[in-house]
Amino acid sequence: MTKIADLRPKTDDELKDQLAELQKEQFNLRFQAASGQLEDTARVRTVRRDIARIKTLLNDRRGAASAATA
Repeated sequence: MTKIADLRPKTDDELKDQLAELQKEQFNLRFQAASGQLEDTARVRTVRRDIARIKTLLNDRRGAASAATA
């Protein structure tokens, strides 16, 4: 599980890369769950929450940037 404090120093590009990687992993986990091959069911929840953390941080940055220009 990634903590928000670990994500804050990363650049937007790094966060977007990590987000894409987590989304691929989420797809693979869903595929494994559907086929009955998923062993670590808690990983689905962890990945989903990490995706939410990254999206939240990116949206905060986007909002802060637009507020600074306005």
